[in-house]
Amino acid sequence: MAESAPRRNSGAGEPFLLVGLGNPGPRYAGNRHNVGFLVADELAERVGGSFKRHKTGADVLEGRLGLPGATVRVGLVKPHSYMNLSGGPVSAAARFFGVPAARVVVVHDELDLDYGVVRLKLGGGDNGHNGLRSITKSLGTPDYPRVRFGVGRPPGRMDPAQYVLKDFGSAERRELSQHVDNCADAVQTLVTSGLAAAQNSFHGR
Repeated sequence: MAESAPRRNSGAGEPFLLVGLGNPGPRYAGNRHNVGFLVADELAERVGGSFKRHKTGADVLEGRLGLPGATVRVGLVKPHSYMNLSGGPVSAAARFFGVPAARVVVVHDELDLDYGVVRLKLGGGDNGHNGLRSITKSLGTPDYPRVRFGVGRPPGRMDPAQYVLKDFGSAERRELSQHVDNCADAVQTLVTSGLAAAQNSFHGR
């Protein structure tokens, strides 16, 4: 049976694990595939702290996210592994912090959405995304929330695997910080107000 979607949280109870997906190292820092890391960095600014290396095989930051009087405990996670091995650090962090899959929120790039479009869902397939495939296998379930950041389809006959490992173009970079901020807003709404509220707020944009 699938676990229930996140509901409104006043700050008590279980934390959320917020996972930004990407590949480690400066070589990949500006890639489309690393937009999850960019969103995690923006969330870290809002939490007010810095990532530290953790024994789970990820950079981790613990704190509270939300508005005054309505904050939620969160653990921000950026795996040290390459994308296709993300599941190991994510599942290790979930076990360490005692977070069930239904509260592991994964932020990732999405080829099937136009650039900058944000969509949220609970569960589903991996749609060829190696990071999601690895996480689903390691958690033992696909039923975790996903926040999908659109990067668009590759031009012409370019291999999608090659496309996501290229940096954002100059025109895209001019709007990137705005889109990252919007995606971070969606994550924040998800954990403080629930999945349905986040979908209602962001799926019309």
